[in-house]
Amino acid sequence: MTQKANLFKGQQKKKPVPSRHGKAPQIRKGKRAVKPSKNTKQMDVDRELTKFINQCNETKAATFATKDGGQLCILKKPETSSKKPESSSGAAKK
Repeated sequence: MTQKANLFKGQQKKKPVPSRHGKAPQIRKGKRAVKPSKNTKQMDVDRELTKFINQCNETKAATFATKDGGQLCILKKPETSSKKPESSSGAAKK
């Protein structure tokens, strides 16, 4: 018969947890969340609807702002496909 109650046939002794003093916690990288297969289609439809509503709201706000007396204007993102971006500090000096 074994002297320790935790060690019967086929069981192994648990190793003690290593000391963590002064060590940073291990950070896991990468995606862990998996898309739920049940709700994916409904979630995609909702996402598309939200995008459409946001686009409509932005268009309405932009048209309202650019009407007579409006002080706001629409700024489009500059395309930086093959052009080098100019430094703003050199262009601002006069």
